Formats: sequence, C-alpha cells, structure tokens
Amino acid sequence: MAYTNDQLDVLRKALATGERRVTFGDKTVEYRSVEELQAAIREVEAALAKENATPLVRQIRVTTSKGF
Repeated sequence: MAYTNDQLDVLRKALATGERRVTFGDKTVEYRSVEELQAAIREVEAALAKENATPLVRQIRVTTSKGF
C-alpha cells in the first residue's frame, strides 16, 4: 500500500494527543494501544523511506598495466 506524508502526520498527531482513533478520508481506524499506533507509524515511515530512496549506484573501475 502506498502511504502519504499526510497519513504519517495524522498518525503522529494522534500519538501526541493521546487519540487512538484515526480518520483517513472516509475510513476510520481505532488502535487498541499506544504500541499498536507506534507500530503503524514505524510501518508508514519505513514504506515512505523505501519509496523515496535513491537507487544504489555501483561503480566498477578497471586498471591495467603491462607485465606482471
């Protein structure tokens, strides 16, 4: 699932204010505990970091010389 920064902001705000019920558009989610809400924040952060990561660039350099 693709997450947005707005969803992450809403989750962080809910954690800061002590809310366990979060609404995204027309969907409402109620978390059972603070730990569950924190786990959701970590999941969204990881997905956004993976989505926004720059691809790994590898370089191969070859040097040669005459003889042994």
